[in-house]
Amino acid sequence: MSACLFIGLMSGTSLDGVDGVLARITPQGQMQVLAHAFTPFDAPFREALLALNVSGPDEIHRGALSANAIARHYARVAHDLLEQTGQVAASIDAIGAHGQTVRHRPLEFDGDEQHPAVGYTIQLINASLLAELTGIDVVADFRNRDLAAGGQGAPLVPAFHQGVFGQAGACVATMNIGGISNISVLQADGGVKGWDCGPGNALMDFWCQTHTGQPFDRDGAWAASGQVHAGLLARLLSEEFLRRTPPKSTGRDLFNPVWLAQHLGAFAGLATADVQATLTEFTAQACAMDVKRFAAEAHSLIVCGGGALNGHLMRRLSELLPGVAVVSSEQRGLPALQVEAAAFAWLAFKTLRRETASLQSVTGARGARVLGAIYPR
Repeated sequence: MSACLFIGLMSGTSLDGVDGVLARITPQGQMQVLAHAFTPFDAPFREALLALNVSGPDEIHRGALSANAIARHYARVAHDLLEQTGQVAASIDAIGAHGQTVRHRPLEFDGDEQHPAVGYTIQLINASLLAELTGIDVVADFRNRDLAAGGQGAPLVPAFHQGVFGQAGACVATMNIGGISNISVLQADGGVKGWDCGPGNALMDFWCQTHTGQPFDRDGAWAASGQVHAGLLARLLSEEFLRRTPPKSTGRDLFNPVWLAQHLGAFAGLATADVQATLTEFTAQACAMDVKRFAAEAHSLIVCGGGALNGHLMRRLSELLPGVAVVSSEQRGLPALQVEAAAFAWLAFKTLRRETASLQSVTGARGARVLGAIYPR
């Protein structure tokens, strides 16, 4: 059986836009990325998605239209990838489409004495429309099967990280710092653990957008110009989620502007650059804390996602983790902004082969499951 072609499409909690890759995957699961494309979300659409992270009027209507818009953004990236590589839709085995997470509340709300709670996770994507627009089979809805089996539904990428970054006989940690940060611990014996650490770029980006008009703090330069406020940092680090033992997952349901405002209320008058410095330090310390607690044997930390491009954040991680080599995933062969999209191409590959892709050791589910639903072209 020859290698197959898959497209992976990912829009994360950073809400910056859609990353996509076109990859060749061998029957053994080895991957070669052939092209990468990105399309941004404009400010009004970003605000519309952000508003869906909390309850509001006419949510079903707004969510449905946003799912259609997400599909159109995804289709644009898919067409860009085909144009870059000279491929046609018929040559692509499937698209793996994550969708846009707007709520993530696993294992909550609906349990009783006879039935454990399942909760819910919502990734907006009209996968049928995406299949119609591209003429390619679409695999979507990756998280709900794990929830149904009693898991967190997240993170889903540790098994992929093991295949790409794992090293026989050595423990390696991989940290994706998108809107939320998550870690994969790739153990020397082949075991894998993974969980969400806490905030990634979400709070930093919100503060930067609000006070500078820029979508993110390029290279962390604004944060580096400020001073960390010890009192505010201690208040942020007191968040109960950070003390939980894995498996655990989170999202903008928790780490959002309302949460931040509640903590900032006791610190009126802080310089905006000092708040940015403190938020960046908060992300760095939350990530480093989980490495120290649960991955102390790791000799290196491979960082991907937008956080890998924040030089100030990367320096703080290095300083907080002496003895651990903190490097960008690009130094390990896969650019930081391609990793998650590549993971969903791989997840689609696993779905078509009816192979399990979730890990009980990561999500806490009753066992590994085949993930995703297939929407034929």
